[in-house]
Amino acid sequence: MFRVLSLLSLMSLFLGTGISLAQDSAPIEVNVNMARVLRISAPASTVIVGNPGIADVTIQDPQTLILTGKSYGQTNLIVLDGQGQPIADTLLDVVQMQAGVMTVYQGQSRTTLACAPVCQPVIMMGDDNTFTSQTLASSQIVESATQ
Repeated sequence: MFRVLSLLSLMSLFLGTGISLAQDSAPIEVNVNMARVLRISAPASTVIVGNPGIADVTIQDPQTLILTGKSYGQTNLIVLDGQGQPIADTLLDVVQMQAGVMTVYQGQSRTTLACAPVCQPVIMMGDDNTFTSQTLASSQIVESATQ
């Protein structure tokens, strides 16, 4: 049985984004504010996220799920088929992206910049409220100008 579970876990690694059916497999990791495609072995009818404030999962097609990291933390994902039988039950880890991200502290105030190749402000949980508000307002101005 252990070899079957190990083989399933190994196959999911080679497939890239497959959910392992093993209960004791490593958590699926996604960055905050990023999405990830998950492929499952059987058609899904229902997805349940333990804490929807941490992650969101939508059904793209019966065997493709889209996982989006919303805030830092760990929660679980349960996928059910049309008869309500579990297809997958796994942990989700939502983490901060490390590559190309710079965090700047000025006293108690924190801001985050994405620096690839030029530094631009990005919104991360825990950033200063004034910085976050200004960044949101700026992105809304740019978005309305392009419409």
